[in-house]
Amino acid sequence: MRSRYGAWDGSQDPLGDRIDVSEVLDGLADDLLMGTGGRAALRELQQRGAPGSRGLDELRRSLARQRRALQRQLDDDGPLAQLCDELETIVATEREALAEADDPDARLAELDLDTMPSDPAGRFRALSDHDFRSPDAATAFEQLADRLRKDLLDAHLRSLTGALESITPEDQARIAAMLGDLNALLKARAANGGTPPADEPQRFAEFKATHADLLPGDPATLDELLAEMAQRAAQAAAFLRSLPPDQRRQLEDLARQVFDDVDLQFQLDQLGASIAAAFPQGIPGGSGDDDGDGDGAPDQPGPGEASGPFSAAVDAYARVAELEDLERSLVGDHPGATLDDVDEEALRRHLGDDAVRDVRALKAIERELERSGAMRVEDGELKLTPRGARQLGQRSLARLLARVRREPSTRTVGADPEATGQTRPWVFGDREPIAVGPTLRNAVMRRAAAPGSAPTDPLRLHPDDLEVAETEVRPRTATALLLDLSFSMPLQGHFVPAKRMALALHALIEGSHRQDSLHLIGFSDYARRMQPADLAAAGFERVYGTNMHHAFLLARRVLADDPRPVKRVIMVTDGEPTAHLVDGRSIFNWPPIPETLEATLREAMRLARAGIELDVFLLEDAPGLLAFAERLAHLTGGEVFRMTADEVGRTVVSGYASGAPRPR
Repeated sequence: MRSRYGAWDGSQDPLGDRIDVSEVLDGLADDLLMGTGGRAALRELQQRGAPGSRGLDELRRSLARQRRALQRQLDDDGPLAQLCDELETIVATEREALAEADDPDARLAELDLDTMPSDPAGRFRALSDHDFRSPDAATAFEQLADRLRKDLLDAHLRSLTGALESITPEDQARIAAMLGDLNALLKARAANGGTPPADEPQRFAEFKATHADLLPGDPATLDELLAEMAQRAAQAAAFLRSLPPDQRRQLEDLARQVFDDVDLQFQLDQLGASIAAAFPQGIPGGSGDDDGDGDGAPDQPGPGEASGPFSAAVDAYARVAELEDLERSLVGDHPGATLDDVDEEALRRHLGDDAVRDVRALKAIERELERSGAMRVEDGELKLTPRGARQLGQRSLARLLARVRREPSTRTVGADPEATGQTRPWVFGDREPIAVGPTLRNAVMRRAAAPGSAPTDPLRLHPDDLEVAETEVRPRTATALLLDLSFSMPLQGHFVPAKRMALALHALIEGSHRQDSLHLIGFSDYARRMQPADLAAAGFERVYGTNMHHAFLLARRVLADDPRPVKRVIMVTDGEPTAHLVDGRSIFNWPPIPETLEATLREAMRLARAGIELDVFLLEDAPGLLAFAERLAHLTGGEVFRMTADEVGRTVVSGYASGAPRPR
């Protein structure tokens, strides 16, 4: 057994529920038996969801709904649209004041308003030169300009401007001076070949002392400060690239109008180039990390801060990008993808702690499958072990037996009676031993139901109280189960039910009839021995040919070496024989040729002469198959059953469990 250890992060529950491996295997069963492969089957289960946890598909749909809502917000309520509304309100207020004035200048001012550009940047430029008659409109425009100044700086430098209520001309000068000193530090590093010069720590300490009120938190190094700023700058640049060219031009034009400080404009441009040079391999910390605390979360406005439409749009775009990254990691459709690629902190921010717990539960499935011994990794593939095959068979067996009406055993020769674990009411003539516990329970219940009875009354037995232990007398039986594995089985949907039946029969014999034996033989163009775990081998055989001749031959040889007195062959197929052996080579023909039919029937007759019972289950009713089956039954004295794939398991298992010589 291998053990894996991880750091304690406070979220683990040492007393939490363990994963039910049998339920997980049941969820993997159809894909495993179809030959999908362990890794692919596990990924499909993780996408659907395991018992007790949501699947990746459901989590991805939740993320997609959030992303679409944010994208609609960006499309419908974009920052330029909101700016248009505010400018229109200012113009309307100014028109009301001009309409009340009765002078030629008012008429000229109205004409000026009528001829203003319709785009937000052009209208803002025109209003900047407008001589307002309305004090309310003038005040509203000044307030709008102040908000735009802070908003546009927030969009690029949220960590530096977040503490400022507004951006006054003095604030612009302070920010420009800070950016100038920062650019000087970056130039010194660039001149030193990109490595920090010896005096950088001292110069950075002086920089912090001078501009402490503008810096986010307490960055210890220049790199820490740059990482803080670079993420926001990258988000703003990505947002601008996402805009249509006309909107991007309008925003750039608007920024030039709002910032009348040429030095600030220059320093911002210099900083953008310096940051790009400082992080040629991309911004550390991943998308969405803007607050420098390492958790990947975009910083949010502090108390009293009103995030403007442009800064909010950058935030929304960053969240959209993060949601897209999460969706891609949950899809995991690239080579080498695992659930370790999922950013749990980002997932927690968007979907909460429950989503993280669901992902961790899905991650733990593979580890628990290996720990329990149900599956193991071989050559990079996750494969079913014999223990896993037995567990899977037990689940299939329990499901089949739940649909089977229990009947007493009918075999009466060949071995001593064996208890089945069941009891039944005694009837006259029964020789089975009395089941003491159920008999006493019946007597107690009868006394309690009698009118006027008391717990102290003596307990008297009545014949109706008696129950006997059910037993069965079974000879030791060797069974060869022949499974058709030709290409038509998966095409017709018979593959998985037939394999489930084989696993259930194996579990029944291993668990309740250990004196019996089961030999699995798969056949397509050739026949070969199989182990239960082989039923979940990756891939299925894209070969042509249903070689019953070789399957009967191998079954006869296997059963001849088995010492058990009762021998039987059960064959499950959906097609007539189309291949037979000639000098050890498989010869395929479609439609079947007489040589193939004769070789197959001859080998089946050898089974009958050896005293081996033959039961054939047909999953299709093609005329050629039915005709062959009737001839086979006539020559061998065997039984042929026509049924659906879903009925095979119940019929075979119930027949074997009841001890009947033939399925019922």
